[in-house]
Amino acid sequence: MKGRKEPVRVKKYTVVPNKDATTWLLKIEDVAPYEEFDKQSKAIEAGMKLAEANRPSQLMIFDENHEQQGIQTF
Repeated sequence: MKGRKEPVRVKKYTVVPNKDATTWLLKIEDVAPYEEFDKQSKAIEAGMKLAEANRPSQLMIFDENHEQQGIQTF
């Protein structure tokens, strides 16, 4: 249809620990790890930069027990 817009797809990024909680993973669309970090804070910082550069997007952050800590929308 003319004038009809496609829905905007929100990109999803996730910060999660690896299975032993020894490193932190930044994932895109919750599929394969995009990058690995030694600290959660570094993974969150990288995730925020990536999400902000690829708006509209969401960054979901999980703790070492795989419990959701929060969601940031960009």
